[in-house]
Amino acid sequence: MSSNYLKILSMVCRLILAVTFLISGFTKVIDPWGTAIKINEYLAMYGFEFLKPASMIFSIWLCGAEFMMGCMLMFKVRIRLVSIFAFASLSFFTILTFLSATWLPVEDCGCFGEAIKLTAWQTFAKNIILLPMAIVVWYRYRRDKIFAFRPMEIVLTIFFFMLSMGIGVNNCRHLPWIDFLPYKVGVNIHDAINSSEESVEEQREVVLIYRSLATGEEQSFSLEDTEWQDDTKWEWVRTETEQPKPTIESSIGDFAARDVESDVTEYLITREGKLYMICLDSFKKLSKGCESRLEGLVERAIEEGAEVVCLTPEPMDEVTYHSFGCSQGVRCYNADASLLKTMLRANVGVLELVDGTIVDKRSCIDIGL
Repeated sequence: MSSNYLKILSMVCRLILAVTFLISGFTKVIDPWGTAIKINEYLAMYGFEFLKPASMIFSIWLCGAEFMMGCMLMFKVRIRLVSIFAFASLSFFTILTFLSATWLPVEDCGCFGEAIKLTAWQTFAKNIILLPMAIVVWYRYRRDKIFAFRPMEIVLTIFFFMLSMGIGVNNCRHLPWIDFLPYKVGVNIHDAINSSEESVEEQREVVLIYRSLATGEEQSFSLEDTEWQDDTKWEWVRTETEQPKPTIESSIGDFAARDVESDVTEYLITREGKLYMICLDSFKKLSKGCESRLEGLVERAIEEGAEVVCLTPEPMDEVTYHSFGCSQGVRCYNADASLLKTMLRANVGVLELVDGTIVDKRSCIDIGL
């Protein structure tokens, strides 16, 4: 292979790897909560539940490292070293996605966060394509010294590290910069639920099963076929409705809230006027700072004439009102923990609705700002 050809090939491979790592890393590092949820799924799948408390640390480190590799590949910083890391990470995730596609199947690998959904097989194919590219890049720079950093490379490496980890920590403390989830600002929950249900109905396929009067064999027809209408040749047996294939997209149709007294799902998403929905994982773990901010939120809502409710996965044996600090009691309802994380990437936060439309979302640290 000529040096010029190798140089061009390695440059193309390097840029493809860089763009892939940048997109994959960025879509995950701006949503470390989502990546932590996916990490917890894998830990449970492979029997490492004891590592779940560290899932957020793993998430920020993993996503940040991927984004950092993309930056270093793009700006040609220690290419030999980074190509080795790229090959090692791609090899690990190729094995993992193969196992996820065969041994313990998963619908979504989470490699592009919530932005782009890929099945395990699609991710496996992607990694198989990228692996040889990492080898080409390594081969082109194989004679470089691995740890011989020039002053500018040291500066860029530190900058990329701080940038990657800083983005992860910032989006962990606040909400994701870009919301790829169903419950984003501007969405009317009631309309979105109805649209989702209609879409599922449209995907259902009606299949007519008829028996041939001549041979006795059964045959399937769609509604568009006309052959089955000849009752001199065909006898109706049954009608089947094929369910649509499960998708890996997050569904807004899972929204539900209730307590021991009633189901308030329809009321919350159709209520006219302003409604604040506080999303809270645990009352016991609520910090004093968050409680103070929520107290101010309740007081402001009373002044505005708005309603405030609290959604929590904590079990409640009776109708429950909770006071945040010295605030007026807020009616609490049960909601699924995974639903709350889909609505709001935070342990504590609030959604502001006007006539059922989400107009604002804030984590605890940003309430009152």
